[in-house]
Amino acid sequence: MDDGTLFLGEAWSDPIEAGIRDRIRGFIEELIEEELAAALGRGRYQRRHRRGDGEAGPADDPPAAGEVDVAPLAGHRHGHRQRQMTGCFGTVAIAVPRARIAGAGGGTAEWKSRTLPRYARMTRQVEALIAGTYLAGTNTRRVRRALAALFKGAIGKDAVSRIWRKVKTGWEAWSKRPLDAEDVVRLILDGTVVRARLDRKATSISLLVVLGVRGDGQKLLLAVKNMGGESEAAWRALLDDLVARGLKTPEFLVVDGAAGLEKALAALWPEVPTRRCTVHKHRNLLAHAPDQLHEEISADYT
Repeated sequence: MDDGTLFLGEAWSDPIEAGIRDRIRGFIEELIEEELAAALGRGRYQRRHRRGDGEAGPADDPPAAGEVDVAPLAGHRHGHRQRQMTGCFGTVAIAVPRARIAGAGGGTAEWKSRTLPRYARMTRQVEALIAGTYLAGTNTRRVRRALAALFKGAIGKDAVSRIWRKVKTGWEAWSKRPLDAEDVVRLILDGTVVRARLDRKATSISLLVVLGVRGDGQKLLLAVKNMGGESEAAWRALLDDLVARGLKTPEFLVVDGAAGLEKALAALWPEVPTRRCTVHKHRNLLAHAPDQLHEEISADYT
């Protein structure tokens, strides 16, 4: 194909990507079929089985000598329905099996897949991509246009707004989750500055970050908040919120050396040992030394 026709009509279609999408479609359908088979206790074309010599018999055959009838299985299939799924691989049409599952009261209910929830139309990775693009300062219409080539128009303005609301709701719930069950023994506290687009302008935002370390050494993020700066009042408000949500007094604290943070910790946990982060200390040393001495200072510090 010459360069003049690369972006014209069907020439834009890539056989490699088309083949990948076909494989992905088959893989997703196989996952859902296996999930349904496990729920029903049988494969797609099996009806019932009998015990005795360990071999399965046809559904309509009467039980032979020595065989015992097994009760009908937990439900039955009734066709397929078409669903569209959008992922990083693009948009594919999937045939989702349908089934009725017997309930405790004698009735049946429509089977629901956990692999592909009923109202899911996009993978979490796509939702994260859309939310990240929106957070970068792009409005809903521009997000739709930016992703149109990748998703073949499957991402509309309403979808962008819905995904953002979903992400925002999840973030708010995460920020308010209780912490009393967490076995946090150490805290790592730091302030950082990130660049973001607000009102179509790039600006710097100061974030306060609290990282917890469990007794087994596993780290977990406890809080990331924009408090308007790294003052003592900002840090104290963040720490009070963590305590109100159930955070226990830690055994050890690691800080970045900011004066506001140290004052807030001294007022809240005066008896808890506090140490300066070695990375921050190293950076401060280099910031106050001429460039030609950086290598020597780093070797001495190490």
